[in-house]
Amino acid sequence: MSEIKNSLSEMFAAEVPEKDIAQAIDELSEKYNDDQYAFQVVKSGGGYQFLTKPAYQSSISILLKQQSKRRLSTSALETLAIIAYKQPVTKGVVEQIRGVNCDYTINKLLEKGLIEIQGKAESIGRPIIYGTSQKFTDYFGINELNELPTPKDFAKEENQIGEEKDTE
Repeated sequence: MSEIKNSLSEMFAAEVPEKDIAQAIDELSEKYNDDQYAFQVVKSGGGYQFLTKPAYQSSISILLKQQSKRRLSTSALETLAIIAYKQPVTKGVVEQIRGVNCDYTINKLLEKGLIEIQGKAESIGRPIIYGTSQKFTDYFGINELNELPTPKDFAKEENQIGEEKDTE
C-alpha cells in the first residue's frame, strides 16, 4: 500500500489518503470480479496483482505449457526451503544441512530471482548471506514469510500410520 501511495503522491505532487487508495482497490476488485473478465485483483506478496481467475486456468496453462517444463528441481526446492526457514543464512549452513555442495543450486535460485544476497557475515571469510526475495512470496502466493507452513501443519492425524498407543 505504501508503494502505491508514494507513487500516486509523486505523480500528483500531493498526498493521497490511504483510505482513498483502499477504496479504489476495492472498487477495482469488485469490477474485475464480474464474469466478463478473465482476471481479478488479488492481494499477494505484500501488494496487489492482476491474476487469472481459476475458471480460466486450464486455458492459460495450455498456452504456458513450455514454461512448466522449467519447474524447480527437488534439490532447488530443498535449498530454497532451507533458505526460507533459516534466513538470513550462508551457503555453508545450507550445505551442512543438505550434506552436499549447493553452488549450482544457489546460483540458479539467484538467476530465477527467488533468493537474493542480503550481505556478508561478520565471521571468518565473510561468507555471503542469502534470504528470500519479493519474487519468492509472489511465486508461492504468500504475503509474508510468517505465512509459511510450520512443522505442526504437517503433523496432522492423516499423515500418521497406525494407531497411537497410550504409554501409561
